[in-house]
Amino acid sequence: MDSDLEIQRRTGVDIPTIFEFEGEQGFRDRERAVIEELTAKEGIVLATGGGAVLDADNRRVLSSRGLVIYLHCSPEHQYDRTYRDRNRPLLQTENPLEKLKDLMQIREPLYRQTADMVVISERRNAQAVVREIQAGLEAIGR
Repeated sequence: MDSDLEIQRRTGVDIPTIFEFEGEQGFRDRERAVIEELTAKEGIVLATGGGAVLDADNRRVLSSRGLVIYLHCSPEHQYDRTYRDRNRPLLQTENPLEKLKDLMQIREPLYRQTADMVVISERRNAQAVVREIQAGLEAIGR
């Protein structure tokens, strides 16, 4: 499951529209409620947006209800992946790479604090990342 997609499904609008009408805080409030609900489900894999970790309740719920895997990638690589994506309101700025660097500086310690496992995802295909995650899960008996 994907918390951002679930928010969009429930509201019937995209994330930039939520930001436009409710601001970032309005979006974060919706995100917190969705993460609270989805983490109560059994047997799911949940993808969250990058800013979900900013909320202490989200970090607590994610850590207490499941195994958290942080897929790390540098701001430069994030920029390469996202520079054409207009569905990312925080990156609609004159210098999105600088914004990604600023966000990483704030978020990185929280990602690492919350994560049970850190996997480098840049310059690797999805199959390699999945194999590393599977090996890590096997190593811890999951």
